[in-house]
Amino acid sequence: MGHQACEALVPVVVGVIIDDAVAKSSTDTLLRWLLVLAVLFLVLSTCYRTGARITEGVGERAAHRLRLDLGARVLDPRGGADADRLPGALTSIATNDARRVGSAVTVLSYGAAALAALAVSAVALLRISVPLGLLVLLGIPPLLWLGHRISGPLERRSETEQERAAHASGVAADLVAGLRVLKGMGAEPAAVSRYRRTSQDSLSAALRAARSRAGHEGAVLALTGVFIAVIGIVGAYLAMDGRISIGELVAAVGLAQFLLGPFQLLTYVNAEFAQGRASARRIAEVLAAPAAVEPGGAALPTPVAGRLRLRGVTLGTLRGIDLDFTPGTLTGVVTRDPAAARDLLLCLARESDPVEGVIELDGVALTGLDPDDVRRAVLVAAHDADLFETSLLDNVRAGKDAGVAELEPALTASAADDVAGLLPDGVDTVLAERGRSLSGGQRQRVALARALAADRPVLVLHDPTTAVDTVTESRIAARLREVRRGRTTVLVTTSPALLAVTDRVVVLDGGTVTANGRHAELVAGDEAYRAAVLA
Repeated sequence: MGHQACEALVPVVVGVIIDDAVAKSSTDTLLRWLLVLAVLFLVLSTCYRTGARITEGVGERAAHRLRLDLGARVLDPRGGADADRLPGALTSIATNDARRVGSAVTVLSYGAAALAALAVSAVALLRISVPLGLLVLLGIPPLLWLGHRISGPLERRSETEQERAAHASGVAADLVAGLRVLKGMGAEPAAVSRYRRTSQDSLSAALRAARSRAGHEGAVLALTGVFIAVIGIVGAYLAMDGRISIGELVAAVGLAQFLLGPFQLLTYVNAEFAQGRASARRIAEVLAAPAAVEPGGAALPTPVAGRLRLRGVTLGTLRGIDLDFTPGTLTGVVTRDPAAARDLLLCLARESDPVEGVIELDGVALTGLDPDDVRRAVLVAAHDADLFETSLLDNVRAGKDAGVAELEPALTASAADDVAGLLPDGVDTVLAERGRSLSGGQRQRVALARALAADRPVLVLHDPTTAVDTVTESRIAARLREVRRGRTTVLVTTSPALLAVTDRVVVLDGGTVTANGRHAELVAGDEAYRAAVLA
């Protein structure tokens, strides 16, 4: 505001110099006013540097706070923020949308500066001529109102642009994550075609938004140009009529030309607000997303024995399931329907609550517990667990303060020690992003070691060895039973090697329990089980 006020005073001082120094041929007065002009430029340049540093910092901090809020909401144990959104879309919201809303905070100061410039200009013009001052004061409000009305299409198209860009980011992240699978299936052309369509949609939306912004800025610039021309014409008429001096005319014309800057600044601010509002709505949708599960007021049993009971559980493909997992047992769950396995894992991890029925841990309903408490007692290790760009050892201990000796049982049981033996720096070898420097089977073994090292009272493993060779899988199966002795373990798998070491196997078919018994008995007497496990 200080910078813009000083900028507005420059043509006023120039007009005074013409009337008081040039017209009267006074060298002393000229030097005195030139010194004033130099001080004015010193002040305005200092104000600009300081103000720009403050406002840019404010915008960056605002965007960063939004990213922290978005990160906290996405990582909230109650879940729900990622519903119907690809991970890449959430990344786009946390980067592009947060940046745009942060920019709106930045340009708020620019808007205040532009209004200060208009106010100083109006006062200066009132002192030169009341009609000129009134023309500015009365003309600015309708001009601002028209600029706001013109920004409507830009806001709508900016929202569409951000949605398409976020979707394109999500599709790209999805394709990159499944690149090896796509190559193995020979599906690269279909993947490329899918991304090309998505990218073209995003490009079209971006071009429409750009055209809308160009139209918005052109229309507002035309309006302000006409307005400034009117000020110049009125000033010239007043000078010709002798009602203002030559110096005042120069000041009035200079102020009219200067006013183009504040008006352009307001146009920029208005466009940034239009885009920021569109981004703010998208951020608000994530922050206000309803939680998938709500925390209860019950306390976690101490110590946790690990007895899990499912009574009449219905969710997705599950239909009234009754199951008991006895403490200290190793139980297999076999289903040929991936959706049934997914729904069961969602229930046990308390990422979703059953539509009907109840799941109990040591007699306490999971819905009565805080999701964090549930996950401290029950660890559900998904089939597609990710690894991180750090050492193998850090991936296994996952934040725990544990050394190699303490993690040795988990490394041995999962055969991850064999993986470490093949790496140049052993367990200290830094893995590539998402563990891509390892083969599929090696990644599975490291992920299994991490799940075992967590040492939860209840561990649920989903297909932990699908990419592991049969010899290694048999070794893992034998060691798994030993390392989990005395704690509850659930294996959701169709692997005969793993099922052979379980205490019992439960078969799900059509969303209900259809068989229950030991692996050998079911292989011998149940044709459907035999087909699911041995085919």
